[in-house]
Amino acid sequence: MDSKELLNALRSIEKEKGIDKEIIFTAIENALVSACKKNFGTSQNIKVDINRQSGDISVFALKEVVEQEENEQNQISLEKARQLDPSYVLGDSVPFPIVLKDLNRISAQAAKQVVVQKFREAEREKLYNEFITKQRDIDTGIVQRTEHKNVIVSLGRLDAVLPFKEQIPGEKYNFNDRIKVYILEVKQTTKGPQVTVSRTHYELVKRLFELEVPEVFDGTVEIKNISREAGSRTKMAVYSKNPDVDPVGACVGQNGSRVNVIVNELEGEKIDIIEWNQDPRKFITQALKPSKVIAVELSENENEQSARVVVPNNQLSLAIGREGQNVRLAARLTGWKIDIKSEAQARATNFIDFSDEEVFIKEKENNNEETDYAFDDYNGQQQAGENIL
Repeated sequence: MDSKELLNALRSIEKEKGIDKEIIFTAIENALVSACKKNFGTSQNIKVDINRQSGDISVFALKEVVEQEENEQNQISLEKARQLDPSYVLGDSVPFPIVLKDLNRISAQAAKQVVVQKFREAEREKLYNEFITKQRDIDTGIVQRTEHKNVIVSLGRLDAVLPFKEQIPGEKYNFNDRIKVYILEVKQTTKGPQVTVSRTHYELVKRLFELEVPEVFDGTVEIKNISREAGSRTKMAVYSKNPDVDPVGACVGQNGSRVNVIVNELEGEKIDIIEWNQDPRKFITQALKPSKVIAVELSENENEQSARVVVPNNQLSLAIGREGQNVRLAARLTGWKIDIKSEAQARATNFIDFSDEEVFIKEKENNNEETDYAFDDYNGQQQAGENIL
């Protein structure tokens, strides 16, 4: 590789790969220093300089200016140095040009090694910068294979890892399946960027609604909170500042068209969409759907955030849910600890103060017309004991 070829190659690399040619010049110079010492077995302090304009390579042996020479290869006395240039002082380095045999061959090998290495580093950095901007966002992946219970998912230019703990329980991942994944973490390693994705993260649901519901994407409808047990059920609280927009209806879509897309993507996971309310009593009432609520009494201790809830006698199991799921998700969604009893149990144990009219939930609050319409619109009809959204 002659000087002209080197310069042309570096210009092409800078243009096509976006690698600053100065970085490559410096790396080649350092590589040539090591190559010269290795190939010629010299212990001299070697310096290599590549002319940035012509591409010519110069090799020097640097000698330190000392009072008295002890090592002729690496030192020169102050007296001898000043014979070359009177301005030299102790500690300066004096360059002595040297001509090395086979320098062109060695420089070509060194340049090739450096360019290959810089290519790899640049590609890794480019990939990392591309995916770090996608962290905590959603992407579409194609299932490649399974390794030690982990699923390897192709995201185009690299493969991501879907760990076993981030997989939806019971979900099957077959070769070439297209799945939506949440990019949980992007790390730079010596082998390049390592991406970890999730199918269980609650924000996957949020990102799916942003993709499917324009009102969520543009901020007209705000997702206030989500509680999720992946593969089984999700509760999501939505809100809109625009009084003309029904946030639940927007997320559900006509005849459930919007939410159905997300349910299908999550392999049939049930999604309860409720309207957020700044009044904790109303919010808790909505969160416990499909069960009706008779009364909600909030703890007087504001820091405790606990609520006592009374439901109809025939709806206690519905309010609690299978293995406590409904009340558990409602508690996570609202941020309130919820204790539930049937009306008969509550009256028998003085569970709440029934003489306080404020604890009772009005029928209007318990059966919000807009919310019920959205539920009916999605299901076609109310299902006994369960609303599936």
